[in-house]
Amino acid sequence: MEQATDKIHKVSGLKCAVEKAEQTCLGSWYRVTVGSVQSLQREKRLNLFDRNYFDTIIIDEAHHSVSDGYIKVLNHFENANVMGITATVDRADHRNLGAVFESLAYEYTLPKAIKEGYLSPIKALTIPLKLDITAVATQAGDYKANDLGTALDPYLYQIADEMAKVCLNRKTVVFLPLVKTSQKFRDILNEKGFCAAEVNGESADRTQILNDFDKGKYNVLCNSMLLTEGWDCPSVDCIVVLRPTKVRSLYSQMVGRGTRLAPGKDHLLLLDFLWQTEKHELCRPACLICEKEEVAQKMTEKIESAGIPLDIEEAEHEAQMDVVAEREESLAKALQEMKTRKRKLVDPLQFEMSIQAEDLAGYVPAFGWEMAPPSDKQLYALEKLGIFPDEIECAGKAAKILDRLDKRRREGLTTPKQIRFLESRGFRHVGTWQFETARHLIDRIAGNGWRIPNGINPAEYIGA
Repeated sequence: MEQATDKIHKVSGLKCAVEKAEQTCLGSWYRVTVGSVQSLQREKRLNLFDRNYFDTIIIDEAHHSVSDGYIKVLNHFENANVMGITATVDRADHRNLGAVFESLAYEYTLPKAIKEGYLSPIKALTIPLKLDITAVATQAGDYKANDLGTALDPYLYQIADEMAKVCLNRKTVVFLPLVKTSQKFRDILNEKGFCAAEVNGESADRTQILNDFDKGKYNVLCNSMLLTEGWDCPSVDCIVVLRPTKVRSLYSQMVGRGTRLAPGKDHLLLLDFLWQTEKHELCRPACLICEKEEVAQKMTEKIESAGIPLDIEEAEHEAQMDVVAEREESLAKALQEMKTRKRKLVDPLQFEMSIQAEDLAGYVPAFGWEMAPPSDKQLYALEKLGIFPDEIECAGKAAKILDRLDKRRREGLTTPKQIRFLESRGFRHVGTWQFETARHLIDRIAGNGWRIPNGINPAEYIGA
């Protein structure tokens, strides 16, 4: 709360009231209040507030907002406008933030932050060491820390040997599942020539150790999940995640400790390990940047086989291209099948691939209204515009396609019916063509008895 009040004052010049313990904003002249949900959710304190006391509520770390404490506060101030801000939108329990928020106002992605120079580029290196965690149980949607510590123990010396090959001269933070494992690994690293320290929630000298690490007295800092939020040391240029997790938000928080910019730092090295699990749901470097599972799998394969650190943006781009090529091959087969269909409407997949709309192909509904079935009005509009509506499962996807169709009409691009006709005759990516180009070609085909005119090879024809 102190950090928040300081930053609000620096940016806006506004001083803040504080709502915690004996302090309260009631009776204060300040327009902004900073408070914790732990304090505000208390019945006695909450009932002191008129329900219209706050006009606007801003929730930091908004992925927590669907928990009972937040819901209690928000229900009390039911007329307030609510804005949530978070760097980690995923939750271990998969509860949907659409229960609190109606729409996504703004998204700033990790790749964009790296490209625009706000975060450090990330290079991932897979260490060829197989760590078997198939026997580790799960709890609350993630691996149990106690079991992880036991499963990890036999590999600690091997891990230290591998680290010595690539990050002996780097400033490294290591995340481990248990305090005792973290302390043991610190001792092993020191045996291997590192200058390592360890911090945990009970460390009496924690502040001193963190300051010493920041100043370079230590080059490795081991911790048991203590440093996932609220701690910054920009000079960290290597992250080692020895606390495998299924939760992308937790994984992002761990890696995020090394993404800050610092003088002389040109990238963050992220060490990845070959975790052996029964299910492929473990977070890996691809989870930081990939929205689609098939791209993430392809990217993971590339990093594993490289043997050298790979820039995650470049690896993702290559994986994306591979997936698109595979999709196009699959689509070509699907198009052959579509030729025999009597209907004149375009399958949504064909439309998405033809116009090269990755955002539509990988769409996942986030808010309640998006998950509902398409309305009759949406279905009627889609069919009228040439899209076969039966394969569109939710209102959000229907809305996105209708918006895209309207935008394409205004930009003078091809219609779904033009796409269906020309691609059924072997022309490619008709969705990228201009409407008039497609119309002129269809007129030529019609004038030729619905046969492709001589001199035109559909597979090579460029109509853009």
